[in-house]
Amino acid sequence: MPPPDTPSHAASQLVAQRIEALYAQPLADLEDLADATPEATLLAALTGNHSDLALAERHIDFQLERLRELTAPEREIGRLEAGHILDCARRIAESVATRDAYAKSTSAVLGGLRRVTAPDAHSPAAPVPAAPTATTSRTR
Repeated sequence: MPPPDTPSHAASQLVAQRIEALYAQPLADLEDLADATPEATLLAALTGNHSDLALAERHIDFQLERLRELTAPEREIGRLEAGHILDCARRIAESVATRDAYAKSTSAVLGGLRRVTAPDAHSPAAPVPAAPTATTSRTR
């Protein structure tokens, strides 16, 4: 199976880079943090989606390699082999759809997030709104 830095893994690499840029930490550290911190639900969702995206890409690679083996020029294709080829092609289509769905949804979430700077420790606290004054009602 090809290593995860091949062009066929471009979607997961892009998502990983965007997650790392958002949190300013390596993805491996972020995955550890997400696993250790149950309240980091957004981080856990992002790293989980990235893992699922990378898994879909690896599955595509595996099925493509299997399809190449099944359709090698020296192989005879009979009824059984044709069924395996069809199944392999179906699995590739499902994995591509899965990859595309994870890439689209995770990219949409990442597109809506921005890195914020830490609040300045010396900045004054926000003013508290004044309490409403008591008013006298006049009735006739």
